[in-house]
Amino acid sequence: MTKNIIKISGNIVDVVQKNIFKGEIIIKNGKIIDIIKKDNVNEGYILPGLINSHVHIESSMLTPCEFAKIAVKHGTVATVSDPHEIANVLGVAGVDFMIENSKKTPFKFFFGAPSCVPATEFETSGSRLDSKEIEELLKRDDVHFLSEVLNYPGVINNDEDLLKKIEIAKKYNKKIDGHAPLLNGEELMIYAKAGISTDHECINIEEAIEKIKHGIKIQIREGSAAKNFQALYKLIDEYPDSVMLCTDDSHPTDLIDGHINLIVKNAINKKLDIFNILRAVTYNPVKHYNIPVGLLQKNDNADLIVIDNLKDFNILKTYINGVLVYENDKSLIVAENNIEINNFSCNPIEKQSISVKSNSLKNIKVIEVLDGELFTNKIIFKPKIKNNEIVSDIENDILKIVVVNRYKNEPTKVGFIKNFGLKHGAIAESISHDSHNIIAVGVDDENIVKAINKIIENKGGIIYCNDKEEYILKLEIAGLMSKDDVYTVAEQYKLIEEKAKENGILLKAPFMTLSFMSLLVIPQIKIGDKGLFDVNKFQITSVYNE
Repeated sequence: MTKNIIKISGNIVDVVQKNIFKGEIIIKNGKIIDIIKKDNVNEGYILPGLINSHVHIESSMLTPCEFAKIAVKHGTVATVSDPHEIANVLGVAGVDFMIENSKKTPFKFFFGAPSCVPATEFETSGSRLDSKEIEELLKRDDVHFLSEVLNYPGVINNDEDLLKKIEIAKKYNKKIDGHAPLLNGEELMIYAKAGISTDHECINIEEAIEKIKHGIKIQIREGSAAKNFQALYKLIDEYPDSVMLCTDDSHPTDLIDGHINLIVKNAINKKLDIFNILRAVTYNPVKHYNIPVGLLQKNDNADLIVIDNLKDFNILKTYINGVLVYENDKSLIVAENNIEINNFSCNPIEKQSISVKSNSLKNIKVIEVLDGELFTNKIIFKPKIKNNEIVSDIENDILKIVVVNRYKNEPTKVGFIKNFGLKHGAIAESISHDSHNIIAVGVDDENIVKAINKIIENKGGIIYCNDKEEYILKLEIAGLMSKDDVYTVAEQYKLIEEKAKENGILLKAPFMTLSFMSLLVIPQIKIGDKGLFDVNKFQITSVYNE
């Protein structure tokens, strides 16, 4: 027998024909050359490898190489990846870094061209990608789609450069990803007619169905911060051809426990049709994005997994292009992280830069966090005043939130936020969507300044500190990712999160939640490096309730 021929037998799950049969798969040079029905086979189940239909690799705080090492353990063989985060820091150079790093592994990363860098004109990013640069990216064979169109008001209001990017994607026959939280009615119709093909921001089934009826595919998201599966899972059986599954953002501690396979298990526990579930993580993304990931058919790439059964869904082996990349609880992918790339150009701040003068006649606007959601509420509150300054009100859980421009020295912006629960110290990070300026929340100015300046000193990271101690995870690559492996990063991250929770934090994923408080395209109110932002009115607003 020729050495490069591999035979794998078991219960073969055919997601194309929606059939399960006993048989043997014969693989040669990374391709399936034959599938033979036979009775004397192994007990496991063989099915196509899983695909995450929308993910920001940077949000794992891992390089693509390190992400691949842990993802294959959970049966993921491919991701549709938006390098939007690093592009906001470093532009095309950041996209190139992600693609080149990903090529060092057999894992199948399909990167897009970030459509909105910056996401809005109301924040400062480290770079800009105009329509000319987008065209140069979309010409490339290693750039597969136009990444999520975050600036949905720009589409609705005919933003010339944004619409040009969309037309360029159509010119090169590449899909256009969407991002349109709560968009409906006539505005949704305009957005869909522009050519937007997906959305991962739905929070209720009525919103999702309206989008499906406009031809938009729904990516049901279950990530570290935003969890929408429970609200949307019925779509998998009701609209099986219009649904995919994704994480969007996953922190390293969550990746150790699982990935897309956990969403599959949840769907199985809901007693949904097994083929509808599996097609949402295999067939549907392959067909939608036209990506070369095998579907367990003759002449397909041998991208497959072996599991114990279709109930427990435990991953036993993972193959990519016929190469065994995971077996016996061990990833066989070797990571290479020998390049650092970054963009940090700001000086340390001083305490007076984050003081907020009181106005005895006015209440303040406060960002109200909703645990497990990216949406926030705007509430009006009477501020706590000390020495003619508005300060954190620990008793009412209204804390100071601060954003510092990391790309140049600009005035610091300050607001107030509710539901973090912190009683001592401060947290800060250089991960803040979408421009990734420095963001911090704390109970007193001294610790807020201390935390921010530690991030500046290390040119990126995540920190918890108080008067007596500090815990930091350094993010050397773009202030977003570590060079370390997932277990090292997860251990450091877990320690920081535990210390923050020991000091009062109430949120399940405080740092993930904090990172989205500057995402100016998700209602109702957020804060960026240019100030408090009213998303509904799409304009900068005063912290005072005028």
